[in-house]
Amino acid sequence: MVSTILKWVSGGLEAFWGIPVLGGTIILSMAWTPLWFMLILHIITLIFSVLEKRSFHGSVLGIITSCIGWIPILGMIMHMVTALILFIDAFRAQYKY
Repeated sequence: MVSTILKWVSGGLEAFWGIPVLGGTIILSMAWTPLWFMLILHIITLIFSVLEKRSFHGSVLGIITSCIGWIPILGMIMHMVTALILFIDAFRAQYKY
């Protein structure tokens, strides 16, 4: 249950960071601090997903995205793809209880 909530939250944040121009501008203006925050959030989500025996693909992709998210166009694409995967994981988890 906790992992599902964390997936919705991290997916929403990833979707926000993937907004063209706006997401990148905020990340740059905050000296890439959001990427560090997201890395920690994805690690926490991964831990809860493993403990709850839930899908963790989105969290692993989120960790990768946080590490390469500083690359302008690639980062934006990765944020959008990660958000989509996290949303799918969270949606599916709601119906597996």
